[in-house]
Amino acid sequence: MIRALVTGGSGAIGGAVCRELAGRGMHVIVHAHGNPERARALAGEIEAAGGKAEIVIFDVASYADASRVLEPLLAAGAIQVLVHSAGVAADAPLAGMSEAQWESVIGVSLNGFFNLARPLLLPMLRTRWGRIVAVSSVAGIMGNRGQANYAAAKAGLHGAVKSLALEAASRGVTVNAVAPGIIDSRMTANVFSADDIARLVPMKRAGSPEEVAALIGFLCSDQASYISGQVISVNGGMA
Repeated sequence: MIRALVTGGSGAIGGAVCRELAGRGMHVIVHAHGNPERARALAGEIEAAGGKAEIVIFDVASYADASRVLEPLLAAGAIQVLVHSAGVAADAPLAGMSEAQWESVIGVSLNGFFNLARPLLLPMLRTRWGRIVAVSSVAGIMGNRGQANYAAAKAGLHGAVKSLALEAASRGVTVNAVAPGIIDSRMTANVFSADDIARLVPMKRAGSPEEVAALIGFLCSDQASYISGQVISVNGGMA
């Protein structure tokens, strides 16, 4: 059975991805840091539905913490799917942004990608089959006021994905990024009003976590074996 690690599995998109991959027959490793209770509940839900799941709790921004948790997991064999969905926001205009706000967002989204992909990659490459998906954002493509840190982290993921895709292509490992727009979640609930969404999104609605997860599920399948190095938007038609 293919094992899939989903960071940020306790979040809206991450949780939907966990359910999607479990539904595709994968053993899902649900990662959490700040919300372990939600991760435990999600793993229990997947198990109750006949799937396979377990949880891991660590700080993706710490290479040492990630390695400590991943080492015993890798002792049981390669983890062949990585979905890096963990992310945080610490919004402020750049002129008033603190060093801590900058570093915290870069640490989770961008450094976190390295902290996970680096130890998982060689075991994955040896199997000659793997899928890596980084969850980016429309902000990484278009930018957004008050989110220079977030946009920089997500745009950095695009470069990392494209480079790693070239390095891994000959070993049957694909590497892609998915860039959601406005998605219905706790993170966006107090940020975008109905009027904001109607103005910004041609489809006049927020997307659902399940719509993002469906694309990620496809990218993690055999059917997507010829798609790599891409940044694919899920944004309701936003330019």
